[in-house]
Amino acid sequence: MKSFKIYLIAALGVVGLGLSSCSDSFLDVEPETSLFDENFYSTQADAELALIGCYDGWQRTSSDADVSFYLLSEVMSDQCFGATGVGDDRNYQAIDRFDLSEAPSYSDLGNNLWESYYRGIFRCNKLLQELDNVAWNGDTEETQLSNRVRVEGETRVLRAILYFDMIRLFGNIPLLTEPSEENLPQVHPDEVYKLIAEDLMFGAENIPADAYPKSNANENDGRISQYAAKALLARVYLYYTGYYEKSDLVGMVSAQEALSGLEDIIASEEYGLVGEFRNLWPAASMTLEEDGDNKIMKSSYAGRGNQEVVLAKKFNYTQDYNGNMDGNRWLVMLGMRNFSSFPYGRGWGACTVHPEFPQAFGDGDTRRAASMIDLVGEGIEGDFETLDDQREYTGFSVKKYTPMSKWEKDEASGEWTLVDEVAGLGEGDFQISQYQDWVIVRYADVLLMAAELGSANATEYLNRVRRRAYTVDGEVGAGFNEVSATPENILEERALEFAFEGIRYWDLLRQGIDKAASQIAEENGVDVLTGGSEDQVVIQASNFVEKKGLFQIPQTQITLSNYLLEQNAGW
Repeated sequence: MKSFKIYLIAALGVVGLGLSSCSDSFLDVEPETSLFDENFYSTQADAELALIGCYDGWQRTSSDADVSFYLLSEVMSDQCFGATGVGDDRNYQAIDRFDLSEAPSYSDLGNNLWESYYRGIFRCNKLLQELDNVAWNGDTEETQLSNRVRVEGETRVLRAILYFDMIRLFGNIPLLTEPSEENLPQVHPDEVYKLIAEDLMFGAENIPADAYPKSNANENDGRISQYAAKALLARVYLYYTGYYEKSDLVGMVSAQEALSGLEDIIASEEYGLVGEFRNLWPAASMTLEEDGDNKIMKSSYAGRGNQEVVLAKKFNYTQDYNGNMDGNRWLVMLGMRNFSSFPYGRGWGACTVHPEFPQAFGDGDTRRAASMIDLVGEGIEGDFETLDDQREYTGFSVKKYTPMSKWEKDEASGEWTLVDEVAGLGEGDFQISQYQDWVIVRYADVLLMAAELGSANATEYLNRVRRRAYTVDGEVGAGFNEVSATPENILEERALEFAFEGIRYWDLLRQGIDKAASQIAEENGVDVLTGGSEDQVVIQASNFVEKKGLFQIPQTQITLSNYLLEQNAGW
């Protein structure tokens, strides 16, 4: 597409911006040269730096200021509403209702997102194109080849991730396998899925099993391992075969082959379930003790890169307004509207939780309290002074991913003040300094996908995840009961286990358009409060079905393509 030359080459030329992602991590790199210097791509060090640029390209799809893949996945699902503020434009309502009449002027809802993804793809394609020019380290050809295929494997998996997000969102996209400026039309989705499958299979087969051990997660968390590639391949298999109603993944991957990769992950014993569900999430694991005039904040958070993390997208607090883009830019959207209450920080009030969803959790299921902020149940609704500014208030907000706050004591006055958790970190800006990682694949997902794909241990895997949900202080509490590994039970478990993790919407779509519509549609309306007054969220099934669950292709991209691109039906 012609926009590539405008946006992507410029992006690659400054690939070093925004590379620091977490302290002591592999992304803490400062480049000393442009990737367009003639002497670049000549050494393995060059290739490794270019690979970091590919990771950065993936990170930027979230760090750039725009609606993100995560936000779209949640707003479009049945578990959240668009919400935001009373005076905001209704673009989030257009997304939530699959109805552009809510915001008719928003013909470019995902334009920046589209550009960011193709920037990342461009970087991957550029590195892959240059691999033959690199002098690989090693005394033997075998060692040199091992170094090459590891870099190639990580790069190809990153490209697969970028294309998988794009194809799920937009359905019909151009396919570029070279760093080209060529103006290309959309291809059949099978062509994109063929490349995705090839890339993931290459990564699964060629990234050494010991390249990034969990025991060294403090340095390499976020790197693509062969296990991440295998988990992603199973996810792609399940989505493709479900959404397109096929028996295999473009003739390349069968159910048994997808399952085999998952069983390899389980057998590796590299990963495991964190003991208590709440300890997976920063906000859910925080407690406060008061001792006289002191406020003691404690956390049982298992930490970034914990044993359950198979793959995470890394962020840092060092984002600024001068081009350094490495923060979790979408996280602030999920915070309660201009309201902080320890440990929760302020935000812009998007993704209020459907008021009926909390009832889906059984008695004793700890995931309810760990996943959602219950303003009434936690006794903070009365302090929510900005309720008059909140659109589509339901009394529930996302807790898994939320900005946070902390208490700070003024040593001179002895007074305590509630401030943003990011205060004193980087810019300390609650909008751009958020740094909570987005966990892409958890070990619980590996277990449940293996159960769904028919593992001989399906019942054990399913109930291992369920048992953890009812565990407190190492003891399984009342309410837990083992269930059989039927498709219905597994999908129900996934809805509870992975709520608000950017997974639910795609799980719905792969069950079929009509089934997804029946879950997402709210023909009779759901009662909410907007500006403190009664309101309703109404979602028509026909709007969703007409669009087949796909998102709007940005009009800017259609125009730049000289109308080679065609808009998705219904938009």
